[in-house]
Amino acid sequence: MTDGIQHVSDTARWVALYRAMESDRRDALFRDPYARRLAGERAERILAGMKRGREWAWPMIVRTAVMDELILRAIDRDGVTTVLNLAAGLDARPYRLPLPPSLRWVEVDFPDVIAYKQEQLAVERPVCVLEQVGADLTDVARRRALFAEIGGAARQVLVVTEGLLIYLTPDQVAALADDLAAQPSFRWWLLDIASPRSSSRPPRARRSSRRTGGAKRSSARRGRRRCASSGRCGSRGCGN
Repeated sequence: MTDGIQHVSDTARWVALYRAMESDRRDALFRDPYARRLAGERAERILAGMKRGREWAWPMIVRTAVMDELILRAIDRDGVTTVLNLAAGLDARPYRLPLPPSLRWVEVDFPDVIAYKQEQLAVERPVCVLEQVGADLTDVARRRALFAEIGGAARQVLVVTEGLLIYLTPDQVAALADDLAAQPSFRWWLLDIASPRSSSRPPRARRSSRRTGGAKRSSARRGRRRCASSGRCGSRGCGN
């Protein structure tokens, strides 16, 4: 059996392992008690087979911490009532974040990813109202029908696409943006953008945008201070 990434859905295990690694630290930026279970042994094999695989941990960890902060802020400050997480992967935010019990959280990913996640977390209870949808987001008709269904039943929707856009073509991203914009209740879109060059070289720490309102800067600073004090970071991009 090949241990490398065979399908884009395998990246969910790989990123879950990064969250588990961070959660094991005494000075962790966040705690995800479900990450190692979701990652499984296959994630360990995937990471072991990746050239400089551990160098990618730092930006993935900071991304998780930043998005945690921004999601909670949007719910508290902006009155978000529904979170639509597209390509949710093995994200466990509906189980681990302090979310309002009345919040509706909808996860969408490939059917096999959703089925695996449901199996692994069968005995756990989400803190909010969780719905999980197995669908291929490149199926335009299915995607539009899903968006219309969710948009018609909600008032204030935050859409999250964490780690998704890099796997789509420019035309696919534009089409997705048009379909999201077609729903008046889809008020916010939280996304991350990676340069095409990032797939061919180790990640580097970059100056954060002011548009995050300080969340990204604060998490990045904490991450760098933590690495500098512990001496445990192996990422050349981190600089420690």
